[in-house]
Amino acid sequence: MRKLIEVEHAKALMTEAMNWSVVKWLSEKKRVRKTADLANAALDRLDQEIKTHWSDEMKAAYSELGAKSEGAGGRPHKQPSESIDPQIALLAKRVKEADDEAYRVRMDAEDTFDAAEKQLSTRLAREGCRKAIDSWDLHEQAIRKSEAVMGATKESI
Repeated sequence: MRKLIEVEHAKALMTEAMNWSVVKWLSEKKRVRKTADLANAALDRLDQEIKTHWSDEMKAAYSELGAKSEGAGGRPHKQPSESIDPQIALLAKRVKEADDEAYRVRMDAEDTFDAAEKQLSTRLAREGCRKAIDSWDLHEQAIRKSEAVMGATKESI
């Protein structure tokens, strides 16, 4: 996976921000949010770009797992149909689980930042920074899993 400048910039800013005072946070919170949003958008674009190169069978297996699953919305994964090769279904499930975990941590980071802003808490802001960095690392790992299954078909397994 190629390094994304938006993500690297956001990680550097969050690392720096872990040492900020409340006053600095108040003056920089818009820049932090914008930088985080740019990093998330860059990762989302790369993820979608990679998934467009998946085989039709892999796309179908992933799609059958549902747009909402445990990590993203509370419902458990559905079982893939019998027409999909079990190995492909297993690969899709692993990617989906990685995607869901990255999404869950991303939402947790956003919630932590929201709480930090409401409470004017540098402790929570620092925690939000750490969680944001963790979410980008997890999203990058999920993208690497997506890349690894590009071209996966019955014939290639």
